[in-house]
Amino acid sequence: MAQQRLAMQKIKDVLRLNLLGGIESCRRLARTVGCGKSAVADCLRRAAAAGLEDWQSVASMDEDELQRRLYPNAGGAPARESTRPLPDWTKIREELARADHQMTLALLWQEYKTQHPEGYQYSQFAELYRRFERRLSVVLRQPHRAGEKSFVDYCDGLAIFNEHTGERIPTELFVGALGASSYTFAYASLSQALPLWLDCHARMYEFFNGVSAITVPDNLRSGITTPDRYEAEINPSYRELAEHYGTCIIAARVRKPRDKAKVEAAVLVAQRWILAALRHRRFYHLEDLNAAIAELLVKLNDRVMRHVKQSRRQLYERLDRPALKPLPARPYEYAEWKQVGVNIDYHISFDEHFYSVPYTLVGETLWCRSTQHTIELLLKGKRVTSHVRSFVKYDYSTHPEHRPASHRAHLEWTPSRLIDWGRSIGAHTATVIEHVIRSKPHPEQGYRSALGILRLSRKFGADRLELACARALDIRSPHYRTIKTMLKQRMESVTSTERPPAPDRGANLGAVNVRGRRYYH
Repeated sequence: MAQQRLAMQKIKDVLRLNLLGGIESCRRLARTVGCGKSAVADCLRRAAAAGLEDWQSVASMDEDELQRRLYPNAGGAPARESTRPLPDWTKIREELARADHQMTLALLWQEYKTQHPEGYQYSQFAELYRRFERRLSVVLRQPHRAGEKSFVDYCDGLAIFNEHTGERIPTELFVGALGASSYTFAYASLSQALPLWLDCHARMYEFFNGVSAITVPDNLRSGITTPDRYEAEINPSYRELAEHYGTCIIAARVRKPRDKAKVEAAVLVAQRWILAALRHRRFYHLEDLNAAIAELLVKLNDRVMRHVKQSRRQLYERLDRPALKPLPARPYEYAEWKQVGVNIDYHISFDEHFYSVPYTLVGETLWCRSTQHTIELLLKGKRVTSHVRSFVKYDYSTHPEHRPASHRAHLEWTPSRLIDWGRSIGAHTATVIEHVIRSKPHPEQGYRSALGILRLSRKFGADRLELACARALDIRSPHYRTIKTMLKQRMESVTSTERPPAPDRGANLGAVNVRGRRYYH
């Protein structure tokens, strides 16, 4: 085995004691400095070969210069290798980082050897690249203030089994950790879907009994719609959860796990102390799995950490818990967000049901926020209306005030209302209105004619209209045009000598299968 070189400070001590103190015994020098006598002998031999015989000249040298004098060949390549071409390490690093293919260092070395047959062999090639990468991979130690950040991530969890079929159902383990104390939360879910992702956050804040100022997730699709280093687009539901709890979402950079190193370490700890401990147990229900995880989570947070001599719980109680924001009065309720268009009938479609909005918004694009109980519609961040959520397919939920005035007026008319209006003018007018409505296949088809007859009273007066209706019943022509012509020609005063009582005048009008009066009330 090659002899280990002395530290430069000890070499200087040996030379100082030898040149300035006059100690020549290698044994004594070794005992004084605290090293082996063979190392001292090698140091004195190299100093004599380099011509270092004056302490003043040695003292004036820095460590790099003294090392070059004593070890002229150390750290450098042999003369025969100094002419070998060096690869472009920056380009090699870029090739290894490409995401479109799985490039390996061995393949890049083969390409290098093809271009430079006299170049380095693979072992030296790999060693030189590792030295280059170590110079680039400088790690920034991030200070974590109490209550400032919580970090979240997923990893593969344990499987549960269908108790009837034995089917294996994989799970995902959600892991969260506070920055200052590393206090850890873990919860198993069936997938990384948005509702479960948000539910895990709500459970985590409840477990922490408070909310951190910043939450740092990975670029999971459920949380970050469009990843971006400078301005990532956050899922609307995830943003709503952050607003509800008063936290801020700052996603880690893509492929930069050190941005959330705290939770990366927490995931590793959870895998070793929770998943590994449960690997031999068989679970049939997710609730049972999470109950087992909760038990081990207590032990994990109570275990004393070797480097700080305290447990995560002790640090949490002392640092993070007093600094966390309080939980809101009510827990977060999951809501889905969807952009919807307003149709020409001033309704939007969501989950195959139709909800009304003010008719002035026809053609607009709104945001629909849906929960289990309510539907809210927003325009430019401002709520324009809300509905009780309905799960009846292809049905309509309409607020009357959303309709135009003309639509409201039309829908407010009913057969009984029109007949009552006619009755306020006179018995003959009511009989005519009832006949007009009854004579149509559908009552609404007679609304227009009935309204036309009733509105004649505005121009010609109620008394004249009552007489005209009586005359129309006499001649068996109770129609709008007939009554209007009578009033224009002043023919309503012509009466029959034998006029039956008013209630009986419309008794024989219409077909035998016309609906009875009760149908319209």
